[in-house]
This record gives sequence, C-alpha cells and structure tokens, in this order.
Amino acid sequence: MKIVSVLFCGFLFTCSYLSGSGQEDPLTKSMERGKAIYKESCITCHMGKGEGVPGAFPPLAKADYLIKMPEKAIHAVKYGLNGKIMVNGVEYNTMMPNPGLSNDEIADVINYIQNSWGNSNKKIVTEKMVEAVKK
Repeated sequence: MKIVSVLFCGFLFTCSYLSGSGQEDPLTKSMERGKAIYKESCITCHMGKGEGVPGAFPPLAKADYLIKMPEKAIHAVKYGLNGKIMVNGVEYNTMMPNPGLSNDEIADVINYIQNSWGNSNKKIVTEKMVEAVKK
C-alpha cells in the first residue's frame, strides 16, 4: 500500500511540475477579469467580438487606435469620450460615457481588449499606468 501512495504522490508532483506552477501569468489573469468587465460594461456598443457598429460605435477588433495611442484608449475608458476619433481610417463622432470603473478594472478591461479579436499587446497595462492618465 505504501508503494501505491508513494507512486501516487510522485505522479501528482510530476504533473504539477510539468504544468508549471499552476498559476497563470498576470496578463492572463487580468484578461480574464477584463473579459467579465467587458461583458458588463462594453459589449452593448462594441459588440461581442469587438466589431463595433459601423457609423456609430468604433470597432475594438484590430483597432489601430488601441495600438497607436494606448494612453488615449485608457483615457477614454477612464473618463469617457466625446468628440471625433479616427479608428482604422474611419471617423467616429459619438459620445462614450464614463463607465465608472476603478483603475484596476480599467487596466483589466484594456488588457482584455488589447489582446482579443486580432489585437496583440503583451505589455500589461497596470493600475499605476491607469492612475497616471490624467484628465
């Protein structure tokens, strides 16, 4: 019986070693939280796959605005947005209200958006980075 216990413990140790520490990296964790926030606060206008609504709400999928101007994207989520912006060569002029998110929630939703639907930005947005963006 002892040999079975020893083998079982060895098996569990090997599995946990091969799968890493069992913990996800900070970006992945942030994206998971951000996905939930996106579903609660953003999906109505920007749609389920970040495609937006042509002529009304800009896309977030493959959006040059997010990559070229990440601080402006953070600013828009933090304070809302009013006025003209250019996304993928198309002008949008609608109002986005301040969703009332905390700095850590903003970081999470930005991390999710910047790494979904054809977007790729492995540099994590942190709560401190969001805090540094001023009105």
